[in-house]
Formats: sequence, structure tokens, C-alpha cells
Amino acid sequence: MITLKEIAEECGVSIATVSNILNGKKKTSEETKRRVMEVVKRTGYRPNVMAQGLRRQKSMMVGIIAEDIAQFTSPEIIEGIMKRCEDHGYHTIVRNLRLYARWSDTWYENESEYHMILDPVLQELETAMVDGIIYIAGHNRIIHCFPEGFPIPAVMAYGTASNPAVSSVLIDDEKAAYEIVRYIVSRGHKKIGVIAGRMDNLHTQARIKGYQRALFEAGLLFDPDSIAIGNWTKEGGYAAAGEIMSKGVTAVFCLNDQMAGGVYQYLHEKGIRAGEDFSVTGFDNMLPAEYMIPGLTTTALPLSEIGDRAAELLIARMTGEDKDSPSEPHRKVLVPCRFVERGSVAVCAG
Repeated sequence: MITLKEIAEECGVSIATVSNILNGKKKTSEETKRRVMEVVKRTGYRPNVMAQGLRRQKSMMVGIIAEDIAQFTSPEIIEGIMKRCEDHGYHTIVRNLRLYARWSDTWYENESEYHMILDPVLQELETAMVDGIIYIAGHNRIIHCFPEGFPIPAVMAYGTASNPAVSSVLIDDEKAAYEIVRYIVSRGHKKIGVIAGRMDNLHTQARIKGYQRALFEAGLLFDPDSIAIGNWTKEGGYAAAGEIMSKGVTAVFCLNDQMAGGVYQYLHEKGIRAGEDFSVTGFDNMLPAEYMIPGLTTTALPLSEIGDRAAELLIARMTGEDKDSPSEPHRKVLVPCRFVERGSVAVCAG
């Protein structure tokens, strides 16, 4: 394998000049840069990242652990992390735990099975001498991932870390739900139902708080009977639609787009027009929301921003620039969502 020294000799420049060009440091002439990069391309030179890390006492590598890459939230978060890391010269190693593929949603309380999968990955990344780790949750809950005294700087994305030294980057569920319900109220609706996921879910709890706050500010009474459970699925939303409409509501806030899709199906089968006879909103802005008829009013998750912010926090920890974390245990960074108005909420005259 060709070395930096050999590239430098062939191009008639110093080793330092070749190194600076490859690392994007210092200005060199375009002719020199072109000559060096032509040799690099022709010879297939690849830098030895581990050797570079040992010389600097850093590997310049960040480990990314995803609970399941197949979760719709994970790819964009990973992209946000990787872009920020690349901008700062860090390489990334991605490890997929495949927890949902293995056990669907039956593993949340099974710590022993969870750690059977997680612990070897943590050990692998520690052996690889990564400078830091970002853990991407499939949904927000309190996660016992990094034990106290964990030797590697770490950040949690889309979940809440139990370790007080680990910052968590989350979507602002409560504010996003408040904005959606406030919008429904502004369209004249006074009886607004909710189709929720599991009630023990942190997303559900925060979104219900936002719903209650919007009602309170509008002078509308909160009726617990106006909440039905849809378990996050289209089938659950369909089953809950009849129940929620029997309460006399004129609009329903579905806590995700999949359940809203179930409501649309129910309305279609009953000859009720979504966006005209009955109003529906969702949450997540998944791709089908744009193509539903009418388009679903919802909120877009800031997934790439979560990844970017998580990487930013981790890099600050790794470089010693984060001065706040020791004095801010259980620090949570909330990233705002973006309200997306389409045609699924009618003006209510009554």
C-alpha cells in the first residue's frame, strides 16, 4: 500500500503538504492540490484512521447505536449525526440492535434480553476506541443504556437517558400538540377528541399535556372521555374512530399519522367526508399524509435536526467545550416540530 511519503515524493512536495490537503487544512495552490489528488485517486491511497487516532490520542470515530434502523425516525437522525460528524472530521460506526425486528414491542420491560443485545455492542465500540457514542431510541422512554461511570462521552437521541450525565435530545411533543390543537380551536371547534397511543408512553403523555393546555387557554373543558386508545396503528385508529365520534366531537387529534389513516378509512366507509363533515389531524408528517385526500394536517418531526444537535452536544463533550453538562444533570434539549397545514380541518360553524 502506498504511503504519504511516496505520494509526497511523486508529487515533489512535503509530507506535511500532502497531509494538509487530505485533511482540508491550509491553503495550497489548486495545481498542487490537483496533482496530489490525482495520485491519491490513481493509487487508491486510504489513510490509516486508527494510526492517526493513536498519534493524537483520539480515534476521531463516533459510534452510533440505533435500536432499529427500520424505525421511520432512525434514518434521518443518523443522517443528521453523520453530517455534523463529517463536518468536524469524525468518522462514524453504525450498529443496529434490530430490537423491533427481533421482538416487536414486547421488549421494553425486559432488561435482561435488552442488555444481551446492547452490552456486546458497547464493548465492541469501547474496544474500537471510539471517542463518543450516540444512542438513537425508537421512541421516547427512560432508557437504562449507559451505566453511571460509563467511560465514553455519550448522548441520547429521541429518548431519555437514565444516566444523569448523559444529555437527551428530544422532540418538543407538548408544544407541537399545543400548536395543532390551538389551530383546531381557531377553526371554530369546541369539542375535540384525541386518539392516543399507549397511555404509559412519554410521547402520549406530553402530547396530551399540550392538548389540555390549548383547551384551557381557549376556555374549553377537558373531558377524559374524549380520549380513545389507538395503540399507534392504523387498525387501532379505525377501531377508535367510532368510539370517539360517539362522544359528539367535531374534530379529532390523532397522536400519529397512522391512526389518522385508520380514521380516514372509517369515515370513507361511513360516507363521511374528512375535512368537510369531520375534521382530523395527525402527528409525524409521514409520507402518506401528503397524499391522503384531503391532505392530512399534521406536524413534521425535526429528525435530522435531532441528529445534528445530538452530534453537536457530543462533540462539545469530547473536545471539552461543553461546560454545562456537569452542572445540569438529566439535561434535556427539546427541538421544535414544524406545523403542516393541509385540508383535513374544516371551519366549524357551531
